Amino acid sequence: MKNYLVILVLSLCIYLVSCNRQIQPISLHEENSHYFMFRGKSTILITSGEHYGAVLNLDFNYTDYLDELQSNGLNCTRLFAGPYVEFPGWFNYTSDQPLSPAHGRFICPWARSSEPGYINGGNKFDLTKWDIEYFKRLKDFLTQASGRGIVVELTLFCPYYDIHKGDHDLLWKYSPFYHENNINDIGKIHRIKALTLDNGNLLEIQEAYVRKVITELKDYDNIIYEICNEPYVQNLVPDDWMAHISLVITDTESAFRFKHLQSHNVANGVTVINNPLLNASVFNFHYSNPKSITLNYGMNKVIGNNETDGFEPPEMSRINAWDFIIGGGGLFNNLDMSFTTSDPGGINSSGGQAMLRFQLGINKTFIERFNYVRMKPDTLVINDMFMQGISAIALSETGVAYAIYLHKSNLKDLNPVSGELGINLPLGNYKALWVNPVTGKSEMEITFNHSGGEKKLNSPSFGLDIALDIRRIN
Repeated sequence: MKNYLVILVLSLCIYLVSCNRQIQPISLHEENSHYFMFRGKSTILITSGEHYGAVLNLDFNYTDYLDELQSNGLNCTRLFAGPYVEFPGWFNYTSDQPLSPAHGRFICPWARSSEPGYINGGNKFDLTKWDIEYFKRLKDFLTQASGRGIVVELTLFCPYYDIHKGDHDLLWKYSPFYHENNINDIGKIHRIKALTLDNGNLLEIQEAYVRKVITELKDYDNIIYEICNEPYVQNLVPDDWMAHISLVITDTESAFRFKHLQSHNVANGVTVINNPLLNASVFNFHYSNPKSITLNYGMNKVIGNNETDGFEPPEMSRINAWDFIIGGGGLFNNLDMSFTTSDPGGINSSGGQAMLRFQLGINKTFIERFNYVRMKPDTLVINDMFMQGISAIALSETGVAYAIYLHKSNLKDLNPVSGELGINLPLGNYKALWVNPVTGKSEMEITFNHSGGEKKLNSPSFGLDIALDIRRIN
């Protein structure tokens, strides 16, 4: 009888633990919803990520990749989940970039059939069956990322662009959804209908895929679900399809203890968000700047820049990151093309990306010194610039703390400059610390008593950019 009771108690404990395994995923911060809360701490996501194929490409060693992010203190990555894949030579990318698997090296949510004929090697897909090995690889990636404190923005879909010379449908012809790549007689449609509600029996497959992924990953706290990458490009993805997929996620998670954030990729550049996805809490731009934050700050949601030009100079990426984060952004992801299957840690890059990752880590460390959830973009604190060609942006908790970033407009001008900066401050005692965004080192520190109004501060000499940390002291 005692043994029976012991087994019963142990069984009950195991059952209760399994029921409570799911923990609160990354969420909006309750005090300031322009930022995240992750594992009990306020969080800004800053990273320099691979080109989205870490799981889909069997040749990509994502452990080395995640180690490199962690070593620089970066805490985010962006990942494409399966329906979209590129091919070697796409868009003039290198043949070994992660989202272009080599012949026979593509893995996705759907199992291979016994019938040969997938365009990039191997058998066709059976869209009614799941690939167990894919989900093992996906979960291992999420587990590895989780152990390093890295949040994964998982992108569920991407439109099939028409920007390839020659065969304008070639990208579509690599998708498992394309009818010649599966055995289910599914996908006999033009690519422009693939991500619409008028896509025939493909919609049922898409719904099942979303529910499968959401269910499999329900216990991970380090996920944000992005509905679709660049739905606005060539007007390929209508709002009603986006809203439908978003509702599938919401409905699937309705039975879960905790829900995950959903992300809406809004536009390239800058625009006012006029038609936000109802269930989205994160609104991402590509190739953007702080104006996208200013225009949409009243939404009280996270505004992110989750893709930069992967070929821009690293100095420009550094400036873009600092501008965006000090401008009030909650997420910044530099597209880092130095991560490849032959160099998954990106350590052999000749383009300065390894140094950029170090500098993005400096950006993250700088902003984390502040209680930034109490701060907001401040256009009034900077009263007077000391020279033409210098831009400045500020985030502040008035009278308490100020994060300020200055940079030259001309990236080719490396001549050292210094000058006097006018700052509007209330009455009080302050400490001002100038920080080098390239090295992370303190360049100058002063303390001063201020009677209120404009305060002139002399900057140290700098090349392209410099940051300023001002705190009130008692």
